[in-house]
Amino acid sequence: MAQAIASASGLRGSSQAVLEGSRQISGSNRLALPCSRGGLKRTGLTVKASAETETSRRAVLGLVAAGLASGSFVQAVLAEARAIKIGPPPPPAGGLPGTLNSDEARDLKLPLKDRFYLQPLPPKEAAARAKESAKDILNVKTLIDKKEWPYVQMDLRLKANYLRYDINTVIAAKPKEEKKTLKALTGKLFDTISELDYAAKIKSTPEAEKYYAQTVSELNNVLAKLG
Repeated sequence: MAQAIASASGLRGSSQAVLEGSRQISGSNRLALPCSRGGLKRTGLTVKASAETETSRRAVLGLVAAGLASGSFVQAVLAEARAIKIGPPPPPAGGLPGTLNSDEARDLKLPLKDRFYLQPLPPKEAAARAKESAKDILNVKTLIDKKEWPYVQMDLRLKANYLRYDINTVIAAKPKEEKKTLKALTGKLFDTISELDYAAKIKSTPEAEKYYAQTVSELNNVLAKLG
């Protein structure tokens, strides 16, 4: 009986020792886990820091390469620019072929009546262009028939200005006696055109037809003298 009790006590003691040992082992494991986690955290920080350093270094190298490339590009552009010859600015009027009409409009030294946006021509060519303007004036008859009065006025005013400009060019090249006759005929023509413009303004078909017929007659008289 005493031996049985002793052996039972021994088993209890040994099992208790085993339990305590397992507790110590598990306890040591629990204590080690935070350390191991800390070690993992420290390892993660080290990897992250290394990646950021590598990225920063690559960014710096990229900026340096871009600077070198842009520097060479700028030098190439400057070298190319040195080969461009820049001349002096053209005169304010008639500096370049075909620009006299626009240059005159911007030349503040010219009188306002001479600053007209139309390319000047020699007398012979001006007479030919005047005949084209006369045809455009005659074409307003279709607009009168349709009673499109605003378009009648716009076409008359535009083409009459062109016509006046070219007729003045031709008159300036004529002898003194011919100048007087042509100026008188031109005055009658533009008085009649003004009456036609007014008829379109008041939208009067009878008045428009009357002064249109007179305009045709006066145009024929002027064009016959232009040559």
